[in-house]
Amino acid sequence: MPPLPDDMFLVHPDGTDSGPAETTLSFTRAPSVLIAFAGNRFTRSASRHYQKAFGIGAMDWRMLVMLTREPGSPVSHAARTIGIDKAAVSRSLRRLEKSGLAVPESHGSDERRKNWTLTAEGQALHDRILQAALERQAKLLEGFTKKETEAFAGSLRRFLANLDALNAEDGDQ
Repeated sequence: MPPLPDDMFLVHPDGTDSGPAETTLSFTRAPSVLIAFAGNRFTRSASRHYQKAFGIGAMDWRMLVMLTREPGSPVSHAARTIGIDKAAVSRSLRRLEKSGLAVPESHGSDERRKNWTLTAEGQALHDRILQAALERQAKLLEGFTKKETEAFAGSLRRFLANLDALNAEDGDQ
């Protein structure tokens, strides 16, 4: 399939006060811009909501999901899976540990290598937040059909696969 034309993602100066000063990416047509904006706004909104309702932020919620899905995950695996740097994952796990929501188990003689699992309290919090997360997701997908939602998720999976391939080309995994 031929590449898409660059111009479909660009805006050009049009001489108006509201137009761009120089040719650049469109805020409304460039998927890379839209996904970054959507991700940033979604995370900020989720963090505020989960902090207010449950006392944890979006990153800690992601780790609750990660450890529910894959108990015993080390930091490196969790970071790769959710696409966050290892330092942010480690900080989140330390917060969860301090709150009694997750516990590490040393892996071999290296104290830095730990596998993490949720405590019963952590699992209970996950289960409570899951209901709120599903309600928020329903509101975000309001007006989407099942077919549109499946196509959207499929497009995002393909986008992520292309991103992984690009990162591999760059030697950045």
